[in-house]
Amino acid sequence: MPDRPKRHPIPLITQYATPALINAIAYEGHPPGEDDNWAATGAPNRDTYAYWSTRLCGMACLRMALFARDGQAPTLFDLLDGCLAYGGYVQQDDGSVGGLYYQPFTEYALANHRLQSEIITDLTPGRLLAELDRGHLVMASVHKEIRRPDRPAPARGGHLVLVTGHQDGAVSFRNPSGHTPDSMDAALQLDHFNTFAAHRGIALHV
Repeated sequence: MPDRPKRHPIPLITQYATPALINAIAYEGHPPGEDDNWAATGAPNRDTYAYWSTRLCGMACLRMALFARDGQAPTLFDLLDGCLAYGGYVQQDDGSVGGLYYQPFTEYALANHRLQSEIITDLTPGRLLAELDRGHLVMASVHKEIRRPDRPAPARGGHLVLVTGHQDGAVSFRNPSGHTPDSMDAALQLDHFNTFAAHRGIALHV
């Protein structure tokens, strides 16, 4: 078996410009657009940042994966613009957004970033571990309240985290909407993680 390419360190990348504001945004009604660091995401203006920032978990995961492979990556909004062009997100007439749609996302990642990936619709705990053992990173659909694992999971899915490894029965993952340092760079026992998981995701061949 050929040696796996050596990864660069994976930075902690959130879907928001200022990680310290995530708790206030998530639980205190703080408007996402009221963030003076919005331009660091590559957004063209504050209003565009405010509209998209709550929906960028997938782009944050992709950005972390590209950093792992290349040591660098485009901005969140550069990635968003590319993914939009492939139909990875679809803006609805009522102002809502459909997506992230996995098939257009994988096509975009391959065409624009030479990133091979695989959509997994049966991402069971065993399959998740197998993908990690193959050296892949995994974008896994979980409920956003995985950032507060001391509380019961209210549902499954709706948010993407980047699962990076496993050890001693626990999986490690980066959460783009983590509201504390420990929830951004997190680890949970696999059975606990599974209570939040929708059993679907994308294996990134990084």
